[in-house]
Amino acid sequence: MGASVRLMNDLDFFLSLETQVWEALVAGDAAADEALLAEDFLGVYSTGYAERACHVDQISDGPTVELYEISAPRLVPLGPGRALLAYRADYIRKGADTSEAMYVSSIWEERGGRWLNTFSQDSSTDDPAPV
Repeated sequence: MGASVRLMNDLDFFLSLETQVWEALVAGDAAADEALLAEDFLGVYSTGYAERACHVDQISDGPTVELYEISAPRLVPLGPGRALLAYRADYIRKGADTSEAMYVSSIWEERGGRWLNTFSQDSSTDDPAPV
């Protein structure tokens, strides 16, 4: 079984990749964020569409998230070298007093031997839980 096929069924592997994106937001590490996103990355958010540069720019002035928790993950293989990771994220924005929650869907693709986030969509929820 090839590495791509094995990884397609490894939820922990994709959670690790997604956690690296969140950790970049916590650290305000724009370079780490950019390295995880494909050049043609597309984000779909309540504010509209965002390309890779927009996603990276959100942390150009430092961290945007203080705490986060990922729960209820689901992995959906989309074919060789591609998977969708869906989960709930409870988080606290930098300087905020209350938590927020959203459901996230991220598509990860293997390109040139690296796994990159090519698509992400956030859907807010009205039932945030404390982080």
